[in-house]
Order: sequence, then C-alpha cells, then structure tokens
Amino acid sequence: MHTRRRGSSDSDTPVADDPPEWSDVDEERIEERVVELAEEGKGPSEIGLELRDSGVAGTPIPDVKLATGKKITEILDEHGADPEIPEDLHNLMEKAVSLHEHMEENPQDHQNKRALQNVESKVRRLVDYYRGDELDEEFKYSYDRARDLLE
Repeated sequence: MHTRRRGSSDSDTPVADDPPEWSDVDEERIEERVVELAEEGKGPSEIGLELRDSGVAGTPIPDVKLATGKKITEILDEHGADPEIPEDLHNLMEKAVSLHEHMEENPQDHQNKRALQNVESKVRRLVDYYRGDELDEEFKYSYDRARDLLE
C-alpha cells in the first residue's frame, strides 16, 4: 500500500469439504478450547496457531472452520469472548504506539517518521471501516487513546 514494490503471490489452501479423518475432535470441545484460549488473552490468529500445533486433547485441528462450520471470531462472538477492538486494528495500533515512542526518543529519524505516518494512515482507514459495527460511532484514533487501549 505504501511502497513501490509489487505484491507477492501466495499459494491457496487446498479446497476440502470435510476435515481430515485423523482429526475427529468433537465440535463442542473445539469451541470450549477456543473460548478457553481467548480468556487467556490470545487473539484469533494465535488461537488458530495453537489449535493447529497442539490441538484439543492431543489431536491437532488443521482448520477450525472445517471442523466446526464457524470461524474462530464467530465462535468468540457467540460466547461473548470477542476482543473489544479487532485484531488487525489492535496490531497496527501497537505498531503505531511503539513507533511514536521511538520518535519521541529519536526526533531526527526521518525514515521512521514516514513509517509512523503510513501506519497511522492505515489505522485511520481501518477505524473508518470498523466504525459503527465493531467500534463506537464516535471512536477516533489518537496516540493517547491507542496507548490507553493497549494498556
């Protein structure tokens, strides 16, 4: 978005209608584990990695949506364990706060000043996208508000 480079092509995940035979974990147990991991403070992508790597009761879960028919964020929403701000916005706000703190210590770092402008631009664009649905209608991004939300 903010560079002159072209995007890189990705490989697509193979299309499958059913979960693999070796992954025969009950849907309810998967949902319980997802909520449990969310209560530990993990985000949806971390939950997916945890389920893929260690799974439920020793059985890995390659794809939660195939196993349960619902995305991780949908499961969290049903159980009231969804994060207060979306994960992508949270990660960008963390980056903006750390860049802002770096700029306070190093005011002559022009390269990171530009990087901070780009990250804050992305944050504002995402806030506009989520405003009304996942964020309050009056939500506006500022460094102070982002720092308070992340603490």
